[in-house]
Amino acid sequence: MKLKTFIQAKTSKWPVPVIVLLMAVSAFGAYTSMYAYRKAFSAATFDGQRFYNVDYKVWLVIFQVIGYTCAKFYGIKFISGLDPRKRGRAILTLIAISWISLLFFAVIPAPWNILLFLANGFPLGMIWGLVFGYLEGRRATEFMAAVMSVSLVFASGLIKTVGREAISSFGVSELWMPFMVGLVFVVPMLVFVGILECLPPPSMEDIRLRTERKPMNAADRKNFVQQFLPGIAFTLVIYVMLTITRDIRDNFEVEIWNELGIKGTGIYTRIDSVIAIIVLVVLSLLIFVKNNFRAFTLIHILIICGCLLAGASTFMFSQGSISGTVWMSLSGLGLYLAYIPYNAIFFERMIATFRGKGNVGFIMYIADAAGYLGSISILMFKEFGIKSPISWMHFFKQGLLGVSSIGALAAIFSFLYFLQKRQQQKKVENNFQISPV
Repeated sequence: MKLKTFIQAKTSKWPVPVIVLLMAVSAFGAYTSMYAYRKAFSAATFDGQRFYNVDYKVWLVIFQVIGYTCAKFYGIKFISGLDPRKRGRAILTLIAISWISLLFFAVIPAPWNILLFLANGFPLGMIWGLVFGYLEGRRATEFMAAVMSVSLVFASGLIKTVGREAISSFGVSELWMPFMVGLVFVVPMLVFVGILECLPPPSMEDIRLRTERKPMNAADRKNFVQQFLPGIAFTLVIYVMLTITRDIRDNFEVEIWNELGIKGTGIYTRIDSVIAIIVLVVLSLLIFVKNNFRAFTLIHILIICGCLLAGASTFMFSQGSISGTVWMSLSGLGLYLAYIPYNAIFFERMIATFRGKGNVGFIMYIADAAGYLGSISILMFKEFGIKSPISWMHFFKQGLLGVSSIGALAAIFSFLYFLQKRQQQKKVENNFQISPV
């Protein structure tokens, strides 16, 4: 700990742009590396394997998402109250648990190895909040969070490509492939987390502009929810729909591309890399908006536009106006333009605007808990509640249409609520300024 403090004291004297860039790249690298332990299995198809008339891969997704969802509920308390000094150790411990579970998945015969995906999903569900904790509450949070968040797009395609290459080019079996992909990313994970640990915490100027982010106790969490309850409710509606649709694309992208008649290991990375770059540029521009509520307004507009783009491209594809490749590109862009702000800057600017006592990890894990609960519920409904089978492409299309209508409407109501709350806040501030001493 003394060595870490000494290194942080030295790095705090570095130029701010250098610190910001290192922190952004390291957060991106750490979360991309996490995807190797979470999504490598989705590059496999496990053709012909079914248990209780349900595809083997669907069972894996279900159990991993159950573990992930449980982690989000647990993380509401764990992430919001964690001592920042324990972040690095927690990240590496959780990654190790998830990787060991992939080893046992490879050696234990099916269907019993499906249970290992509970142990895989639970620890990984905490990684986002731990990594984002290094970034929040800083003047450059938008840029750093945008860089980190595009890993949600880029990493998914990258890991699927690595996984498919391991199978097709190196002859790795589908059962061993997830563990071997994880092995490739062990060193990068150690390096990126080590860099994050050595960089300095938020400066006094960061705290002045964005408020200090401290661990929250039970009373803090209760007060925060009561203060923003209607806005949180609208946010949950949007976020649940976005999470469900994003998860379908993420877990079954291989199957969707196959239905479109397009196969190849490189298509995932090419499309998702372009989307990642566009989202990164758009979100990074918000760093130049100093006024917190103005930035918060622009984020709402971005979310609404993303929802509408996802729906419009899906409608055009259904009408035969655009090709499957264009549809997957535009719908993916719209989906992530709406989804990633919640994982990066929505709650950051919300807390900074209203000077709430809290941290992004708390409210983010409330949203994630609801989102993944919705995701697993829809997945179970598709597999067990519908008598006639529905293709993943059709299911994805329906999700995008729901996002474009209900999601966009909920985003509008969210903005109107926070606009009213901001006006009330300004009245209080004005009355305080003119009151006699």
